[in-house]
Amino acid sequence: MRVHVAEHPLITHKLTVLRDKRTTSPVFRQLTEELLTLLAYEATRNVRVEEVEIETPVTRTMGVKIGEPRPLVVPILRAGLGMLEGMTKLLPTAEVGFLGMARDEETFQPYTYAERLPDDLSDRQCFVLDPMLATGGSLGAAIDFLFARGAQDVTAVCILAAPEGLAAIEKQVGERDVTLVLGALDERLNEKGYIVPGLGDAGDRLYGTV
Repeated sequence: MRVHVAEHPLITHKLTVLRDKRTTSPVFRQLTEELLTLLAYEATRNVRVEEVEIETPVTRTMGVKIGEPRPLVVPILRAGLGMLEGMTKLLPTAEVGFLGMARDEETFQPYTYAERLPDDLSDRQCFVLDPMLATGGSLGAAIDFLFARGAQDVTAVCILAAPEGLAAIEKQVGERDVTLVLGALDERLNEKGYIVPGLGDAGDRLYGTV
């Protein structure tokens, strides 16, 4: 498993505002989208491309285009939806699937309540969007789900991660081709399974409490 923590002043600045409890939901949503576009730049560094010949105003030359089959972007509902626009702005030709996953607040174990994905993901590059890698339960289950459908490799994009979640994912994925792109690696989890210092519940801050 490869782990990339994006260290950039703009990312750190936007994260600082996201962490602030005074930041309103509209600003939180806007910054999440902007932050994801920056993280997507790192996450798509190894996206597959195909050579293509084009004609410039001066001459003919070779370039590249996104390869086939097209990448699949999979936000984990509901908080992952807030990351989708930022990702697809950078990768507009990607297809989009959805996984609805939630965490039992007593056991911290994930469960799947909805999915909308192709039945066969053979030879597909998949990008999973999950803002918080806390215990690793939901993200780990999503990664297992995609590989079970035949995915070739999976890149997960997370705004924040805790060391405990990172260790859990590394243990779970084994030799499978998985990359994690993180906005920041925080200190720890608290007794309720929240990232410290973190930013609270990403879904509630994006959309309000349900």
